[in-house]
Amino acid sequence: MRLPLTFSHAVRIFSMAAILLYPALADKVAAQSILRGKVLDPNHAAIAGAEITAVSTGRPTSFTHTDRDGEFSLLLEPGEYALRVAAAGFADTTQTLKWESTNFQSLEIVLQLAGYSATVMVNDMSGYEPLAVTSATKTLTLLRDLPQSVTVVPHEVMIDQGMQSLADVVRYVPGITSIQGENNRDQLVIRGNSSSADFFLDGVRDDVQYYRDLYNIQGVEALKGPNAMIFGRGGGGGVINRVSKQAGFASFGEMTLQGGSSGNKRVSVDIDHPFSSQVAFRINSMYESSGSFRKQVNVRRLGINPTLTIAAGQRTQIRIGYENFRDNRVADRGIPSYHGRPSDSEISTFFGNPSESFVHARVGLLTMVIDHQVGSLNLHNRTLFGAYQKMYQNFVPGTVNADETRVNLSAYNNATRRRNLFNQTDVTYVAKTGAIRHTLLAGAEFGHQTSNNFRNTGFFNNTTTSISVSFTNPTINTPVTFRQSATDADNHVTATVAATYAQDQIQFSRKIQVLAGLRFDHFNLRFHNNRNSDNFQRVDNPVSPRLGIVFKPIIALSLYGSYSMSYLPSSGDQFSSLTAITQTLKPEKFTNYEVGAKWDVLPSLSFTAATYWLDRTNTRATDPKEPTKTLQTGSQRTQGFEIGLSGNVSRDWMIMGGYAYQDAAVTGATTAAPKGARTAQVPRNTFSLWNNYRFLSKWRVGIGILNRSGMYAAIDDQVILPGYTRADAALQYSITEKLGLRANLENLFDKKYFVNADGNDNISPGYPRALRVSLTWKL
Repeated sequence: MRLPLTFSHAVRIFSMAAILLYPALADKVAAQSILRGKVLDPNHAAIAGAEITAVSTGRPTSFTHTDRDGEFSLLLEPGEYALRVAAAGFADTTQTLKWESTNFQSLEIVLQLAGYSATVMVNDMSGYEPLAVTSATKTLTLLRDLPQSVTVVPHEVMIDQGMQSLADVVRYVPGITSIQGENNRDQLVIRGNSSSADFFLDGVRDDVQYYRDLYNIQGVEALKGPNAMIFGRGGGGGVINRVSKQAGFASFGEMTLQGGSSGNKRVSVDIDHPFSSQVAFRINSMYESSGSFRKQVNVRRLGINPTLTIAAGQRTQIRIGYENFRDNRVADRGIPSYHGRPSDSEISTFFGNPSESFVHARVGLLTMVIDHQVGSLNLHNRTLFGAYQKMYQNFVPGTVNADETRVNLSAYNNATRRRNLFNQTDVTYVAKTGAIRHTLLAGAEFGHQTSNNFRNTGFFNNTTTSISVSFTNPTINTPVTFRQSATDADNHVTATVAATYAQDQIQFSRKIQVLAGLRFDHFNLRFHNNRNSDNFQRVDNPVSPRLGIVFKPIIALSLYGSYSMSYLPSSGDQFSSLTAITQTLKPEKFTNYEVGAKWDVLPSLSFTAATYWLDRTNTRATDPKEPTKTLQTGSQRTQGFEIGLSGNVSRDWMIMGGYAYQDAAVTGATTAAPKGARTAQVPRNTFSLWNNYRFLSKWRVGIGILNRSGMYAAIDDQVILPGYTRADAALQYSITEKLGLRANLENLFDKKYFVNADGNDNISPGYPRALRVSLTWKL
């Protein structure tokens, strides 16, 4: 009789086979022992659903939740761990644990109540200084032990500064610039490389062009330098990973009402409720209806994101979530340039017809995560299905005449519909050979993406694609007919990826660690032109290595060096076009060399420094002997230096900021620029510093400084966006334990400046002085 083979049976068979094939593992498994404990509140009542995480470099991360009696158990091998205990409504606690296999004592952990201030107004000691991330290696690794520059913007910082977009987040991340992206999408320049696709949600690709919100986000991670070994194609300068809020096993709820300058109105709700010790539900929602200092520009956003967590035993957890998000706004391309600088137009002036300018984005994201643990074997499977609809229609300011009295306008619209399906499966295991520890990772990723793209050109009075209007009165209502021109896109694209990867985090001793990994991708792009029925296909099979070494002369200090690589297919990061020429081109290649240091100046204050050399090669260039022929001899180099500081100077003083120097230039002539041209929208110097200080018992004040040197608006180096310094401020007051008030004042001294652009004649002015006031009620 055949017995059914369950998932649990398969895992145990796999574990036994691994031990038989690798005898050294048997000793490790035998050395493991169970840590038992209980989590209590200040009255010594049991806390059900508290999350316990044990983190130690070179070992698998162990996690569990307390049962209804507040009790938990973890299977650990001997070593030093950072034991973190978290429960909604209580202040998180992290303590060092030295665990031996002969230990049999039971821990008793008492969590202190996180008064209102700990969750909304005042941060606990770990609020500005996260300890570890999973995105950089697919294993939970201490930030100090990563041979890579990583900046984490935690939820507490986003709350204190009133952040609502990724552009807000990266203001305080050295080495990253948010650019205009035609004012219809998130677009960043990371270490000199621009991308609208290098965005991830919990480690899975979310690459459609739209503006993301932070209402359902716990933190944002900026991982700098190419890292295709983890993230796959693209990410030449780095990637942005959003960490979403998940349902937990403790009741929690809050509602925030916000209002402010330019008709800003916003409400958000976050409710977490456990149905039992095995099932928890959380819902985040948001609605915003706001104006702008720009005339007739507004935005309406709506988002709802329910999540469900199921604890299917102490070693298995299932998380399911669905987000429905809508963003509607007036498409605004800013102001034109004049004589190499932003023009003299009033910063509020709209160029074009605002009633015919719009952006509509509809996003539906369904996710499921399964985590299963057997001893030191951890299995992680994540699936994301995304349905995206995006359309925008805009008027584009162009050249200004010699006496600055007339300006040209053009118009177009563009629609994209995309379906994404990604599945990732990772297996991690810890092995020990003598004194050397290995944290082994093996995984596979499969993805299928379909896109439909359609573009129309605007014909003014149904005859011409460009008109000249008064520079002082460029807001128009001239009739425009949108129809396809000879070159407008109408295509269908299918992209599939199959990848496998392996990684080893090796701990030779307490002082020396090595990270080595390799990934193979099979990327197949099929392009169909609906206009002429042309079909093109490009298949690439890149291999992406990664190598890093960490030297720790003392526990609090890490010195590292790393090498990493990534590729970008010739169709670009949005794979929106493939032609008879581009289908023959190899992917662009990004190679990064980096050395740095990470120092815990205080137990809760971290200082980081990194210097790097990033080369981009295989870019397109025109054959000087045959202008109709395309070569891949173009190249670009970014060299830079970054420092960062984040954490808690004291219990009352929290800080986050950094400085970046970047030198990005074309080193080999491309189709877009000659050798020596400066890369667009990469300032040589940026500086940011945010301070949040508690005084008395219920008050907090925040002061932030942003400084950016001048930068070119486009690769032709013809228009300069002047540098600027801006100051921000915040004031927070805890009215009661459940009610708090916060005021954020942006551009404190009402400085006129220009924040970014999309080419030489689409320049975005920065916001003048603006006040936002929010009231948060803890439910």
